[in-house]
Amino acid sequence: MDNFLTFLAGGLLQYSWWQVVIVTLVLTHITILGVTIFLHRSQTHRGLDLHPSVMHFFRFWLWLTTGMVTKEWVAIHRKHHAKCEREGDPHSPVIFGIGKVFFRGAELYRQEAANAETLKRFGHGTPDDWLERHLYARHSVLGVMIMLVIDLALFGVLGLTVWAVQMAWIPFWAAGVVNGIGHWWGYRNYASPDTSTNVFPWGLIIGGEELHNNHHAYGTSAKFSTKWWEFDIGWGYIRILSALRLATVRRVAPKVKLEPATAPVSLQTLEGVILHRYEILARYTDLIKKAAAEELAKLKPLRSKGGADSRWQSLSRAKNLISSTDDAQLEPSQRAELDTALAGSQSLSTLVQMRRELTRLWESSTATSEQLLNDLQAWCQRAQQSGIEGLEQFSYRLRRYAA
Repeated sequence: MDNFLTFLAGGLLQYSWWQVVIVTLVLTHITILGVTIFLHRSQTHRGLDLHPSVMHFFRFWLWLTTGMVTKEWVAIHRKHHAKCEREGDPHSPVIFGIGKVFFRGAELYRQEAANAETLKRFGHGTPDDWLERHLYARHSVLGVMIMLVIDLALFGVLGLTVWAVQMAWIPFWAAGVVNGIGHWWGYRNYASPDTSTNVFPWGLIIGGEELHNNHHAYGTSAKFSTKWWEFDIGWGYIRILSALRLATVRRVAPKVKLEPATAPVSLQTLEGVILHRYEILARYTDLIKKAAAEELAKLKPLRSKGGADSRWQSLSRAKNLISSTDDAQLEPSQRAELDTALAGSQSLSTLVQMRRELTRLWESSTATSEQLLNDLQAWCQRAQQSGIEGLEQFSYRLRRYAA
């Protein structure tokens, strides 16, 4: 009887509570790696190929610890990228609100997983062997029940808590934090056409998924960190797997290459500008923000003396609209507010108009390379003749980009 009570209390391992905590963190970390390396970077975006033994391990482990079906996860995430922040996005805070995505992200996932059209259109290329058809996909609940039995056997009654943490880990961190916070709060290295953000510069807890804006800028890259001060632990594991010949990296984000200042604007320049468009647009946005701040600073003394008050208020209200990289999506009232704010500043008006013209270089789908090159050359010439120091310096750097 005493032996049974001892087993019931501590299981086969008889670990102390802090040992159980450490083991739980290790187990959930492996689950995170299964999601970021196998489901996300390899299966969804094909940024790397994994050895069959590694693939089967992650498939089995995720079956035990999440019950998620590979085809469903991949299809839902591909649809998120295809329709990001627009109608049809399965889990956008812009559409559903941050509260619903953060607290009920797993529910949104299950709803979309039941959409047969989503699986048919976006779920191609995922595992379709006997194990997937007859075990992992058909009996997804069986895996998590087996995990419950294992946890109870290893840790006793405390195993129920270990299992509960395992079951909540991915819904909270992936569905809530990455899909919710990662489109609502953080910093942006790239002006990608969505609201994606880098939640933290050090991707440790969620395996590198914290660098969500970097991922949206270069979706097929197997490496999520792009700045020297960012860290992607998932990439560290991929490098280890590569060294062991268990993984082959197919794509990483391109590094910015700048030619000498004397080089003319060429087709190579055009290719470099299009390749690094989100980095370029982020720099341009910073330029506009700085110009708007300087304009407000000039108006502040006049406002305190009783003048320029309406002008200051108009520009202050429109700060976010001025720095928006996609003003084509503005509501009519917002566009009118933006036009009013720009009417009193020739430099800001020029900067915003030049941004619109610059983005057409990579948005155009019908113009030939020669036409786009002529447009880029003309843009750089107008920028250099604008009389706006920041724009002239920006044009000087733009001329140096190369593929």
